[in-house]
Amino acid sequence: MTKRREGPPMRLHRRVGHADLSAVGEMRGALRDFLRCRRRPEETEVAELLLSELVTNALIHTRNGAVVTVTSVPTRLRVEVRDFETGQEPAPYVPNADDGTHGRGLLLVQSLADSWGVATQALGKVVWFELNAGRS
Repeated sequence: MTKRREGPPMRLHRRVGHADLSAVGEMRGALRDFLRCRRRPEETEVAELLLSELVTNALIHTRNGAVVTVTSVPTRLRVEVRDFETGQEPAPYVPNADDGTHGRGLLLVQSLADSWGVATQALGKVVWFELNAGRS
């Protein structure tokens, strides 16, 4: 049996400034362009939605901006959003009925990503998710 070799990973790496919420749309566009020939449109839409949730959280809840890294290999897409704020670990939020649309970001990540997590760093944390290729 021959194992399928994955080529070298392709990466997108961007820094976004604190409180620059226009960066959310810009990151979605950059991700869309990056994935145009690498993923099916449905996969790209899910990745854009989840990326925008993580970037929005990082920009609203921290003071030093964030760094976004997207790594694509044929079988998997990994998106990481790193902030530089210590002592704040995100937790899934259960919204109440009158909460509108606020606070559902990590629930979306949890339900739509194939895997996700939080890794603490010496300064800040990385919130990440992965999508497997060929998802429906």
